[in-house]
Amino acid sequence: MPPREFLLLAAILSSLAIPAVAAHPKNCVTADQATKMVNKDVCVSAHIYDVVELSDGTRYLDVCPPDTSDDHCRFTFLSLWEDRDEVGELRKYRDMDVQVRGIVRPMRGRAGMVVSHARQFSGGPPKFKPNPKLVHGFNGEQERPPLGDPNLRSQGGRRGFMNSKDREPLPAK
Repeated sequence: MPPREFLLLAAILSSLAIPAVAAHPKNCVTADQATKMVNKDVCVSAHIYDVVELSDGTRYLDVCPPDTSDDHCRFTFLSLWEDRDEVGELRKYRDMDVQVRGIVRPMRGRAGMVVSHARQFSGGPPKFKPNPKLVHGFNGEQERPPLGDPNLRSQGGRRGFMNSKDREPLPAK
């Protein structure tokens, strides 16, 4: 087969394979199954029975039926006050079936998922939160780099990898 025809055939086959993969999204697990998947990024399918808001602004999406005691409820969705703008109004999900993507975390004797962005309800990732240990002592307005790169430090008044004493003479014209 000539190379041009081979490339055309490969392009056609790859264009057919992409929609086939995209048409089969990851299956969601139930809230009971998610309790066994701690520290994993999963999609959880659940019915929201109630939305509870605490005095500090923390909101919980209750996935347990009203006849289940709080001690027997093993999974919850949690949205923190500082994520309120990105998550939006949660009361609209009351009495609805939802699918939320995120990382299942242990939370006070039960499993739960932090909802930090509205895109999690459509299969998107949670909001990126930088590691505070890596960001310590740096802000975007300072002129120095966030990391101490040894190539940028002065060594004896000049950069070590560009020693001005080791110059080669230029060729004569």
